[in-house]
Amino acid sequence: VQLQASGGGLVQAGGSLRLSCAASGRTFSSYVMGWFRQAPGKEREFVAAISRSGSSTYYADSVKGRFTISRDNAKNTVYLQMNSLKPEDTAVYFCAAGLSVSALPWAYGYWGQGTQVTVSS
Repeated sequence: VQLQASGGGLVQAGGSLRLSCAASGRTFSSYVMGWFRQAPGKEREFVAAISRSGSSTYYADSVKGRFTISRDNAKNTVYLQMNSLKPEDTAVYFCAAGLSVSALPWAYGYWGQGTQVTVSS
């Protein structure tokens, strides 16, 4: 599966952004989907994940209550709605597809190219 992330940009603290990740192929619903982020000089970190059907979602503590992951299997797309953004949310955001829910990057076999999110104070 090929993944294409979009929707990043520059936003002021307290603002919102919605990231999208479009997948190619007809097997999108077979994959668990995740969002990760990587800030300069830091390791890639887990943000959120969603089950194949979308019925279960998982979040890092740092984004819980502010970010929402969702998916539309008919459109082969996963979303990350980000509200109440903080400067520490600044990073390149990556979407990923895997076979099981995990907070570990190596559990995901397919990655998008990343989209930059910058939150100004």
